[in-house]
Amino acid sequence: MNSKTLFVAFSTQKGGVGKTTFTVLAASYLHYLKGYNVAVVDCDYPQHSITAMRKRDSELVNSNQHYKLLAYNQFKALNKKAYPILCATSGDAITIASEYIKNHANEIDIVFFDLPGTVNSEGVIGSLASMDFIFTPITADRVVLESTLSFAMTINNLLVHNEEFNLKGLYLFWNQVDKRERTDLYEVYEKTISDLELNLMTTYIPDTKRYKKELFGDKPSIFRSTLFPADKRLMRGSNLEELITEIGFIIKL
Repeated sequence: MNSKTLFVAFSTQKGGVGKTTFTVLAASYLHYLKGYNVAVVDCDYPQHSITAMRKRDSELVNSNQHYKLLAYNQFKALNKKAYPILCATSGDAITIASEYIKNHANEIDIVFFDLPGTVNSEGVIGSLASMDFIFTPITADRVVLESTLSFAMTINNLLVHNEEFNLKGLYLFWNQVDKRERTDLYEVYEKTISDLELNLMTTYIPDTKRYKKELFGDKPSIFRSTLFPADKRLMRGSNLEELITEIGFIIKL
């Protein structure tokens, strides 16, 4: 465990490429499976997607005997509660996280931040400047990629290469990879990423519907949840475990 709490964000300028999903999946995996103490700061105003997901998860656990028993057994074995989800704006996210860490009896190892999808939102740059690491999902869509690479270069130039700030690095990773697509398309994109001197992770996430699966009353399998880790059976072939392992290596967990 780290003596200093790490601030980590999944951040991108484009919506719909997975930043909220990966925030939840990484937080749940590390908190419930790997024993780290995690907190999440939900700055995605006004929808506060992760806070809304926790509400749906809690309501289903309270109304469904299968999930209720699963939750009881899990939290009894872990001897700790679900990770907190703190609502904030981009401007007060760091203050709220710091206050929570200061007033919390147990050491918090990692705080994940779900920030708005544009650097033009008030307070976003200030919050990103306080991160230790940023992870950015990208897809092989020209519009998405151009926007994301512009975002990544801006963050690198303003924050990563500036010793005044804490940010140690921004790391891109492929999401929604369709194996049927020609590999030379990715080779061209990866050469561009390399030429721009941006970091690209080796793990890629395949295009699979399981990343959209939340708790549902008649389906006992779990993938995306704020109260449970992803089911090990569903993790096979998802590359989720590989992604979080690589993230752990980068941030030195």
